[in-house]
Amino acid sequence: MNVNRREAILATSALAGSLALGGASSYASGIADDASLPGKTPHTKFAVNLEAWFRKLKFIDRLRRSAEWGYPAVELWDWRSKNIDEINRVRKECKIEIAQFTAWGFTPGLNDPNNHPAFLKAVEEACHVAHKLECRKMCVVAGNDQPGMTQQQMHLNVIEGLKRAAPIVEKYKVMLILEPMNIRVDHKGHCLYGSEPGVKICRAVNSPYVKLLFDLYHNQITEGDLARHVKEGFDQLGYVQVADNPGRNEPGTGEVCYARVYKELYDLGYHDFVGLECWPKESDESAAKRVFESDWR
Repeated sequence: MNVNRREAILATSALAGSLALGGASSYASGIADDASLPGKTPHTKFAVNLEAWFRKLKFIDRLRRSAEWGYPAVELWDWRSKNIDEINRVRKECKIEIAQFTAWGFTPGLNDPNNHPAFLKAVEEACHVAHKLECRKMCVVAGNDQPGMTQQQMHLNVIEGLKRAAPIVEKYKVMLILEPMNIRVDHKGHCLYGSEPGVKICRAVNSPYVKLLFDLYHNQITEGDLARHVKEGFDQLGYVQVADNPGRNEPGTGEVCYARVYKELYDLGYHDFVGLECWPKESDESAAKRVFESDWR
């Protein structure tokens, strides 16, 4: 048995013992210093998606549970539906970061220029929220297909909207991350899918504070060849999310060899958070173990 294999088995055994405690210990008691916790992964820093994980708990308790299990960060969707003051208080108590949240969703579409004034207002409002939460990144979505518009027209409209937003986010030093979807399984009728057109859009905007969210679940369905696409578009990569395919469950339940992709990201210089926008297949405990085991060693 080689050393890496032995270390992996020992780490997984310790992890199982930790999870068997059911998170009974509190963050304040020092549980986050326990190296055997599932969030204490060898190399990749994961951010728990609070919309997908710990769904039997109240939303604010999902944040606490993420901290108890040792995760360094969390992510969330639309901030307007959340108690931001409570989230801010608890994330400080738990010493956990907010990796990113949604500043602009599917509708109204960013791909329609009639919506750009509202988009710019929403981006500025979200920048104030980001500063309160000490959050460095905010997700935006291009929008669903617009009647009477070609895809090229819609993409040009997205570029124009992001160019207009760039001075705002550059002023506040908060990064906008544009997320392409997939239209084969989850988001039929969406105007932006795959990393290649997303990279082209961000290069056209040409701002250090407007980059691409590489959701590797969407990318696997749309284009595959994940490591090579990450490398080719790395100059525009701003954030990463993962889920396995098929099923959109945690890494280790499908066809993607995520350890290989994490290592590519690390070697390219991406050492920031990787969002766990995946739905636990069986339980939060088993999902956390699979995520831990998916990291490279």
